[in-house]
Parts: sequence; structure tokens; C-alpha cells
Amino acid sequence: MIHKLIASYKRKKTRRETVKNILSQEQRNDGVVNIHRLDTKNIGDYYCAPHHYFPALKGKSLDIFDNKSQDKAVNKNFTDTISANSLIIGGGGLLNRNGFKLQMKLFETLAEGNKKTVLWGVGHNEKSPSTYGKVTDYNIDVTKFGLAGTRDVSMPGEFLPCVSCLHTVFDKPFVETQAIGVVFHKDTMRKPNILAMFKAYPSTSNTTNLEDLISFIGKSETIITDSYHAMYWTMLLGKKVVVVPNSSKFYDFNHKPVFSSFENAIADVAKATNYSGILEECRSINQLFYEKTANYLNL
Repeated sequence: MIHKLIASYKRKKTRRETVKNILSQEQRNDGVVNIHRLDTKNIGDYYCAPHHYFPALKGKSLDIFDNKSQDKAVNKNFTDTISANSLIIGGGGLLNRNGFKLQMKLFETLAEGNKKTVLWGVGHNEKSPSTYGKVTDYNIDVTKFGLAGTRDVSMPGEFLPCVSCLHTVFDKPFVETQAIGVVFHKDTMRKPNILAMFKAYPSTSNTTNLEDLISFIGKSETIITDSYHAMYWTMLLGKKVVVVPNSSKFYDFNHKPVFSSFENAIADVAKATNYSGILEECRSINQLFYEKTANYLNL
């Protein structure tokens, strides 16, 4: 326990020092970098950023958690890259979440100066069930950013759904071979009591690779999930979806799923309906937002 506390203290100290170091440097717009939660073990976090889909942004990415890295080279690269470049921040649930608060406040401060900044498909991500469906404010002022695209339809900013809709995997044909498929969030995979509830049904998680997960969704008539991106991708493919929410983020997409609990999800499958046209809609919105971004950043 003492080792965990010491490690936590060191990370918090590093985060504060990183912010101080960035704010002390000259801020430039020499190029562009796309900052998001670059987590290869969570494919939603990994594929929700525009650097994957636009040639001008290819290879220009940075993990938002590098600000607390104990590797001095990684931390210095974060500081220098932020200071030197215009910023595309997102996508993902980076707002109203303590783990990202310091970074997002930093970006807000930089946006008030000469730093060119773009919010791309970010959204609120509050964990307390008391906030579900009730979030009315972000923990930053998105109007201070040069461009602000947010994935929450009822919130400030231009509505901008997750850019992962541009992935070519959604263009593949699929044949339905199973009535119900279950996609677990990676954290739920550590809860054997929940896994046991669905042992009779095919299942996977958001830790698998994207092609396999989309194939799993594609061959399912209905998906039950507690993963935001599994919900979103199911809608893109026109499938039925039942959602067990674990964050406020599920409640502010412009198309609604059936909300349920793990205990009632199977019964609630009967309430789910198919979607249509969402893939084309989301792709069009993202392409138009890229045109604005390219003009703003001179890409």
C-alpha cells in the first residue's frame, strides 16, 4: 500500500511540474499534434482520434497521460511537443473527469493565448450515477478554443460524433449468425459475477482488435454492452443495442439506446430497435469539421 501511495504522489507532483514547465515556455504553432488517450488496450480510446483518418495528421499523435510519466524523456517530449505545436485535443471522454482535468485546464489556458487549439469529438465522462442524463456544464469553457467539436448533442460546442466512423472496417458486409452478443468494457472483465450472468451468450470485450470486434458486432442481431464505443459502433452498423451505463457519456449521443442493467439486459433486448443512416451522418459531420480544421490550422 505504501508503495502505491508514493507512486501516486510522484505522478501528481510530475503532473503539476509539467503544467508549470509548459506555461513557462514560449508557445508556438510550428506544426500540429493530436492529443488523446492513446491506449492500445482500449480500442475505443485508441481509434477515437483524427490522426488515424487524415493523411495530414498521420503520425502526429501524443498520449494525454504522458504528462505524468516518470520517464523523463517521455515527459520532456510531452512538454516540448505541446509548446511547439498547434493542438487537436480528442476525441474521447476527456471532460468532467478528474484524470484529465489538469491537462484540459492547461489546454484552455493555452487557448486563451496564441496557441491554436481544436477540440475534436470530446465529451463528458462523469462516473457518479447521480449525474447520468443530468450533466449541464463542462469543466472547461469550450468557447475559448479556436474550434470546439463535442460529441454531446445537448452541450456547448458544435456537435461532432466520434471520428472512428471513418474507419473502413464499417464498409465490410456482415451476415448475422447470432441473436445476442455481449461486449464488455475491459474493467468489467475483472468481475466474474457479471461475466457469469452472460455465460450462455457469445461475448467479447473492448480490449480485442477493432476488426474482430466489428466482425462480432456485425454478426449479432443485438448487442448488450457497457462500452461507449461498442454502443456507437453498433449503431453505425444499424444493429440493436442495449446499454448498461457506467458513465454520463452514454446519455448525450444524438441517437438513444435502450438503457438497462446487467440484471435486466436480456429481458430488455425486446425493447431495442434497429438504426439506419447513422454511419453516413457521422462521416459527413466529421469530414466537414476536418475542412474547418484544415483551414484554421493551415494543414
